[in-house]
Amino acid sequence: MQYIALYNPYAANGKGIEGAERLRLFYAEKNLSFVSMTAVDYPTFFKELGEDERVIVCGGDGTLNRFVNEAKGLYEGKAIYYYACGSGNDFLRDLGKEAGCEPFCINEYIRDLPTVTVKGQEYRFINGVGYGIDGYCCEEGDRIREKKPGKKINYTGIAIKGLLFKYKPTNATVIVDGKEYAFKKVWLAPTMHGRYYGGGMMPTPAQDRLGEKKSSVMVFHGSGKLKTLMIFPSIFKGEHIKKTKCVTVLEGKEITVKFDAPRAVQVDGETILGVTEYTVRND
Repeated sequence: MQYIALYNPYAANGKGIEGAERLRLFYAEKNLSFVSMTAVDYPTFFKELGEDERVIVCGGDGTLNRFVNEAKGLYEGKAIYYYACGSGNDFLRDLGKEAGCEPFCINEYIRDLPTVTVKGQEYRFINGVGYGIDGYCCEEGDRIREKKPGKKINYTGIAIKGLLFKYKPTNATVIVDGKEYAFKKVWLAPTMHGRYYGGGMMPTPAQDRLGEKKSSVMVFHGSGKLKTLMIFPSIFKGEHIKKTKCVTVLEGKEITVKFDAPRAVQVDGETILGVTEYTVRND
């Protein structure tokens, strides 16, 4: 059996190839080859893929997102494996696995994925769509990374500073399967396919990526800065949902979130700026 490692050179703060090369711990040199995702023409790649060849996607959540969008409709019927060597690894966390574990087949996890429409563009996503201070954190992280390439980003620190000083909440309208809800002073409004995002945050602890084809939206609303700051750490254990006066979780097949002022959205960690609404669909 031959294994082709598709790696993202930008994963893990620019150390994607270093992470991918750790696959040599599992496979003999003669059975393993490396191909950068930046140089792949997917229609040609999959057309020429041999019966005895297996694809291993190497990277983190952003790498998986890139693969399922760029190779959409081409990998069905092909065995796709995953080797986690990113920085967040929330997909891996949701499956109860740890970074560095042996590559495993992910076909059941990357078929029938939900889509999100943002600014007229449709994307499939693996973990979730963040809107609010989580989008702000990705926006700030991108700025830091641009100024200091390779620097490790502390998203928790960015979130705390944002809560205290920079980020301003918005009002929001959330529409779930045709039913409309109004919220004031919204800090977070992510819609999730899995349980985790943002490097370990668990906004929707009951969401099941292999269950019924529904997504969950969590709206963190109505609280002041200090109360929000006090509750915020509990999101890493999913205990924030006990604060029902300021945390609302809804689920459905189609979810639209509208803010009354533009904010950044992140889709599996990839940032889109100046967004006033998004729609998630489970077809």
